[in-house]
Amino acid sequence: MASGSQKLLALLQRPLEPTFYPKDDGKTLIDLPENYLTDRYRPIGENLQSRFSDDAETRIPVRNVGIPSIAFAEAIPRRGGFSLFNEKHRKIAGDLIALFLNQPDVDTLMAVGSYARDRLNPMLFQYAMSVAIQSRPDTKDVNIPSLLQLFPDSFVDPTTFPKAREEGSVVQQVDRMVVNIEMNFTASDREEEQRLAFFREDIGVNLHHWHWHLVYPGDGPDQVVRKDRRGELFYYMHQQLIARYNVERFCARLGRVRPLTNLRVPLPEGYFPKIIRSVNNRAFPPRPQNQVLTDINRVDDDVIFTVTDLENWEKRIADSIDAGFVMGANGQRIPLTEETGTDILGNIMEPSSLSVNRQYYGSYHGNLHNIIAYSHDPEGRFLEGYGVVGEFQTAMRDPTFYRLHAQVDNMFHRYKNTLQPYPANQLNYNGVQIQSLGVQLNRANAPPNVLLTYWQRSQIDLATGMDFGPQGNVFASFTHLQHAPFTFRLTVNNTGARRRGTCRIFIGPKTDERNIALTYQEQRILMIELDKWTVTLNPGTNSIVRRSEQSSVTIPYERTFRSAAPSNQSGTEVYRFCNCGWPSHLLIPKGTPEGMSFDLFAMISDFTNDTVNQEFDENVDCNDSHSFCGLRDRLYPDRRPMGYPFDRRAPNATRTLQDFVRPNSNMALTNVQVRFTNTVIART
Repeated sequence: MASGSQKLLALLQRPLEPTFYPKDDGKTLIDLPENYLTDRYRPIGENLQSRFSDDAETRIPVRNVGIPSIAFAEAIPRRGGFSLFNEKHRKIAGDLIALFLNQPDVDTLMAVGSYARDRLNPMLFQYAMSVAIQSRPDTKDVNIPSLLQLFPDSFVDPTTFPKAREEGSVVQQVDRMVVNIEMNFTASDREEEQRLAFFREDIGVNLHHWHWHLVYPGDGPDQVVRKDRRGELFYYMHQQLIARYNVERFCARLGRVRPLTNLRVPLPEGYFPKIIRSVNNRAFPPRPQNQVLTDINRVDDDVIFTVTDLENWEKRIADSIDAGFVMGANGQRIPLTEETGTDILGNIMEPSSLSVNRQYYGSYHGNLHNIIAYSHDPEGRFLEGYGVVGEFQTAMRDPTFYRLHAQVDNMFHRYKNTLQPYPANQLNYNGVQIQSLGVQLNRANAPPNVLLTYWQRSQIDLATGMDFGPQGNVFASFTHLQHAPFTFRLTVNNTGARRRGTCRIFIGPKTDERNIALTYQEQRILMIELDKWTVTLNPGTNSIVRRSEQSSVTIPYERTFRSAAPSNQSGTEVYRFCNCGWPSHLLIPKGTPEGMSFDLFAMISDFTNDTVNQEFDENVDCNDSHSFCGLRDRLYPDRRPMGYPFDRRAPNATRTLQDFVRPNSNMALTNVQVRFTNTVIART
């Protein structure tokens, strides 16, 4: 660990323990200059160094580069909340990222980070340091820990930790038992929304949301924020979240999530998160049913806006969509073209520092989060912090997150509906015919076109995030949805010369929660992308086989819940995007015990119209989840609009998905059954 940039990993462990405290189960010690110790520990610094040094196998000396200027970041209380929906916090985080990026070498970064770590808000420090490490060319070999390893309290039932501490403190590591995390612990079955708790409170889902925003920060130095099609990715990743959530609701016999169209009526959904922040040992506040949303006047938090402000920002965005252009900061008209419109709107609505006019369009999406997050204490008179919707890693637990994003999603659909339907020449691929499409489980004698889901019990190691807790491993088991591995099989006839194409696979529900058939307009915005990859078509018949674990959307279990990559990878391995991606265990919807019917859709599009003229290997450098996460420092690897071909309306004559597919030989549909088995299988 002491060599090269890997020494930075010592700063990314047990974030609440002092920097001088032994790391790596007591094996690694960071030697700080005396003036880098905090006021509490400086008088006893010599004793501390000698106390911990005997058992250390590795020592990391920290260079004294003087006292870094971090006073600006100390404006966020060390033992308080840190929210990237707070404009003041975002600005401070961006400045701290810049400070870390501007250090001339790794040793200086290590020194500045060591000084800052014990003085700044732990979540702020870990976020800014992680973004900086991702973005520096001399630290790209650092395997950034998962947020689950740093702050497990953001994801796990708090009743788990006393049991884990007892087990870890009393029992030798070889004899420790696995602590069980109860499933569906936030509400009883009397609460209808609890049917979706397996999705909303899934550890992998919430880690995905955090890691996506870590890879695509909204504020900071331009080199960190200005990534290819960033605003469009904000749209598409969240649009797919809402599509998946709505499909899961159909599986649970619940209606589509209702967009948050009216901020003046009470929120019928309550949420009691039962999550405790380790930073200050205070619980995330609950929100009772029928909470009224009011103006937010949190002076101490610098979060001040009105319901009218949100309504005005929404109207300005909607009016600009209808007019076909947005207003730039200097009053110029910026057209919303087919190529750039979604990207521009994404950066405006989030908003990111790339917004063309933050003053005029405000913070629509960010303050929708805040108006819900602070609804229980809008003026701060009871000294309560924000609710779970106020942080990326917890926001998806709350049912209102999906109402909020359904409304944001509808704004994008409003824009997409201004575009003309795709003409035939943008959908066809002449000479390419999909003759058969099917899917089959990877087991002998499995029936065709039947997918299976079930509960799986897996384990995570909590010890790495239990500050001042037991050394060694302390495992906890949790239950999540899983699917049996399967394989797509296509037979494609190419009547022309050898050529390339892009194979696109989607799945979508045939009916709603009442078993009423969906129209094409309803179905297309519920289509879930399962995979996308490049294929080479030889003249004649081609057999295409693709395994479910190869999906361009997901990352495997090991990267969701464990380290980003094995430690024996070469130093040139790029870890930056490794933890960004949809969890593989939720690739397909849950289905129903009797079997729920879905349309499986495949399309092979013309590669010459897809390519951005860059080659990449999806099997290296964590490029396998590029549909949601893009590629490191490269163009998004598909020139088409994200969600193509379902991101636009079709001509009025297209009433069903079959109508859409029928004229195009390069498309195919197959009926698939997804069957859920209510059994729990342990991960081997």
